[in-house]
Amino acid sequence: MANVIDDATIEYVSILAKLELSGEEREQAKKDMANMLDYIDKLGELDTKGVEPMSHVFPVQNVFREDEVTNGDASGQILANAPEERDGMFVVPQTFE
Repeated sequence: MANVIDDATIEYVSILAKLELSGEEREQAKKDMANMLDYIDKLGELDTKGVEPMSHVFPVQNVFREDEVTNGDASGQILANAPEERDGMFVVPQTFE
């Protein structure tokens, strides 16, 4: 285990994460963080020559559809339920002067 995590680092991370860790949890967190850093170091040893960088594991393409109106203009049907209507708008009681 090349990466050693000290108590100050665990304290700092627990403050940032707003965690209250017991003594056992601190020791386990130190081991877990060290294991994660060791794994990252191991990944850094991989030969990635010839591997094209990617932003996503699946091929990404534009999935947007054309912007077409499908429901039409239903304002007449909507206003048919209004108690009062004027110039294609609902008429409501005045709320302030």
